[in-house]
Amino acid sequence: MTNFDWMQLLNPEFYITMSIGGVKVGLWIVLFIVFAETGLFAGFFLPGDSLLFLSGIYSRDLIENFSFIESDMVNVTLLSILIAVAGIFGNMMGYWFGSKSGYYLYKKEDSFWFKKKYLIQSKDFFERFGGKAIIFARFLPIVRTFAPIVAGIVTMEKKKFMFYNIVSSFLWSFALIFSGHYLYGMFLDKFDIDLKHHIEKIVIGIILVSTFPVFLKMIKKTPKDTE
Repeated sequence: MTNFDWMQLLNPEFYITMSIGGVKVGLWIVLFIVFAETGLFAGFFLPGDSLLFLSGIYSRDLIENFSFIESDMVNVTLLSILIAVAGIFGNMMGYWFGSKSGYYLYKKEDSFWFKKKYLIQSKDFFERFGGKAIIFARFLPIVRTFAPIVAGIVTMEKKKFMFYNIVSSFLWSFALIFSGHYLYGMFLDKFDIDLKHHIEKIVIGIILVSTFPVFLKMIKKTPKDTE
């Protein structure tokens, strides 16, 4: 542990390949992070899209506890379902938390773990797109953490919330995990490029692409805010 670098906490690969006492626990760490990022307002700093994409690349390592399943397609599908379920429960926790403590959150002072501006931005995003915001938010860092909380605050109908919650979780999980898995195979087979050797570039690229809409929205709002 003397060589531990705290910057590793921002690296999705660190969680995926983690082992304790020689036992690989990457799958359970990934499931917890997905739950925390979508269910705990403190989870906005955790890796999301890049974590799922890399999970697709490392799917065989993550799902090795189910190695009795020989089909590659079944393994990737099983991994996607497990992560989707973690996302569903995470959103449910966020919804419950928002319904119980909405007033408290709006009165809460900013801290390292909580930024009120993210809550307000998510509320604006939610009001603009309604229930579909739950789906769109899955693919937007920060917003996906606060969207279910806002849904709880505005007392969105539970059945409607659960519909969008389930749809968004499966879309997010399957799209990113399958993309990571099959792009890894394609680059390796056709171009002899091992994407595992380019993890940092992949993570940076995904972060830039996924956060661009958020920053664009912030830039557009700046002139109005400064008037």
